[in-house]
Amino acid sequence: MTESIPQRKIIHVDMDAFYASVEQMDHPELKGKPLAVGGSEVRGVVSAASYEARKFGVRSAMSGIQAKRLCPDLIFVRPRFDRYKEISKKIRKIFHDYTDLVEPLSLDEAYLDVTENKKGNPSATLLAQEIRQRIFEEVGLTASAGISVNKFVAKIASDYNKPNGQKTINPEDVETFLEGLDVKKFYGIGKVTTEKMYQLGIYTGLDLKSKSLEFLESHFSKSGRHYYFLVRGISNSQVKPNRTTKSVAAEHTFNTNLTSEIFMEEKLNRIAKELSKRLQKHKISGKTITLKIKYSDFTQQTRSKTLPYFISDSGLLFENAKELLYQEKMKDSVRLLGISLSNLNTEIKKTVVVQLRFEF
Repeated sequence: MTESIPQRKIIHVDMDAFYASVEQMDHPELKGKPLAVGGSEVRGVVSAASYEARKFGVRSAMSGIQAKRLCPDLIFVRPRFDRYKEISKKIRKIFHDYTDLVEPLSLDEAYLDVTENKKGNPSATLLAQEIRQRIFEEVGLTASAGISVNKFVAKIASDYNKPNGQKTINPEDVETFLEGLDVKKFYGIGKVTTEKMYQLGIYTGLDLKSKSLEFLESHFSKSGRHYYFLVRGISNSQVKPNRTTKSVAAEHTFNTNLTSEIFMEEKLNRIAKELSKRLQKHKISGKTITLKIKYSDFTQQTRSKTLPYFISDSGLLFENAKELLYQEKMKDSVRLLGISLSNLNTEIKKTVVVQLRFEF
């Protein structure tokens, strides 16, 4: 069984601490200071942290209370998503000066296929340097980049010399590079899978590479085959400019933990209305509705149901979400509720995310 590495030239550009960097750019008095976007020392979750805050161990998805405990001088600011989207559009415009094969992953990162590019430059490394320089000069922010033969290796490489750096993994160096990595650094291998690999004696890429396809499939099912080829630098995923939206979601973090489903109903109704508004704006409907519940201890639960028809109406969203709410008893007080709709009836050419405002 042989597969070859496609000789593409892929750049993964990742903005450095994007939300926090935008805030420091717009508010010079915050430069050089430990900053957290979102959350608060009383409530909420950190969306992004400046590098000054990261030195203290502050990370995204961390509770504001824990972040403040780690960094007593931490400054919290409210997120401004409209501003982040505005900056993101300027950055993507720069990307499109080089190639139309741009696949955004979020507001702050994207893949670029520059195998054939508008500048006629055969060096992806030099193109990445030029793109990063333009972002700095025209937008005022720094970016890091990874350059390699596929998306998987390029993404890993972009994190290698952060912040404000880049790394190129040439075709002949891909396997050696992957062999030396801790498996937890492999994009797509999460915490649970990492622990399972450790238990099986798989700590590095080299350890992973030493396992047979049969061994990996027996322990990781279909994912085992995926890992078998990844560690050999084989990933045929193309850069897709038009990423299909698979779900649309809205969620809300509360000022005070909710202990009664009756109180949660009112919040769900508001979330359903916000979700419906966005769905109808983009002419989307779906059949599968999922209720997301995050408890006060930060454990998370989801409950789903699939309907025989498509919906987008706020009333139907609310009624079905409410049914899921009462499906079983809550195990603890609730800090966050969310509704998502999937199994959609249409494909659109951009990712739709409903982000409700953070509450402090």
